Amino acid sequence: MDRSTKRTLASRRRRARGMTLVEIMVVVAIIGMIMGAVAVGAMSQLEKAKVKNTKMIIHNVQESLVHYATDNTDSCPKALGDLVAQKYLTKDPKDDWGQPLMYACPSTHGGDSADVWSKGKDKTDGTADDIKSWE
Repeated sequence: MDRSTKRTLASRRRRARGMTLVEIMVVVAIIGMIMGAVAVGAMSQLEKAKVKNTKMIIHNVQESLVHYATDNTDSCPKALGDLVAQKYLTKDPKDDWGQPLMYACPSTHGGDSADVWSKGKDKTDGTADDIKSWE
């Protein structure tokens, strides 16, 4: 056999051999890191969506309170459940973390209507993650 034939055969053997275990492990590690980065980004967007949706729920409750005050002689219902009973809302208002909204009427923060707020992700009232109608 001449030299070029030997090179051709050696080249074919290397190509036919496939991938080593180390190469496969490197590929799997890279895929894992990419999936981890995507998961972190997705969780961040999910939390932002929960905050935005809770703000919309609070806004809807505020509007329902205005309609209630327009239709009734008293400006404030005793509880947010009264808005459901009188069909101003279809169900008891809860935030996206499954907690009932907090309610104070009349407003203690200078608004025309009532104060409505969510305890936020940590489910503790008075913390930085609270979502408030007056802010």
